[in-house]
Amino acid sequence: MKLWIQFCAVALLFFTACKEVKTAEKEAVKAPTAYQSFGDVITDENVLSSEAVLAQMKILQVGDTLPVKFTTTIKEVCTSKGCWMKLPLNEAEETMVRFKDYGFFMPLDSEGKEVIVEGLAFVKQTSVAELQHYAKDAGKSTQEIANIKVPETTFAFEANGVLLKTK
Repeated sequence: MKLWIQFCAVALLFFTACKEVKTAEKEAVKAPTAYQSFGDVITDENVLSSEAVLAQMKILQVGDTLPVKFTTTIKEVCTSKGCWMKLPLNEAEETMVRFKDYGFFMPLDSEGKEVIVEGLAFVKQTSVAELQHYAKDAGKSTQEIANIKVPETTFAFEANGVLLKTK
């Protein structure tokens, strides 16, 4: 009987050691993604695609809000201060992102980089004056700015936190 108990103990130790090695191998294979964080601390978990967010935004009315977290690639950034960015939702649609309470800005060289944003999605009516301001920030010509004469209904987003992929 004593021999049987010793055999079971050795088998248990062997099994536990093998399991720990396999777990360590799995953890070593998945290298963490590096991000630079802006605004509130957010994670890269439970992130939607930009297309999934667009589908949800299309049913919103002006004044509705939708709390979401999604990932996409930065299309354009304010060249003055980094105080806004445009993010594509699909090939034809995009969203203008501003930052909660004007509390943080994005690096001016972040265009084309992958981001995860968390905050409130909504539909917005943008005035001519605001559109002209954005065009000026984006470095558009005087003529291009003067050609803006009609308000625009757009998909908008107020980010409370952003993760900018660094690797």
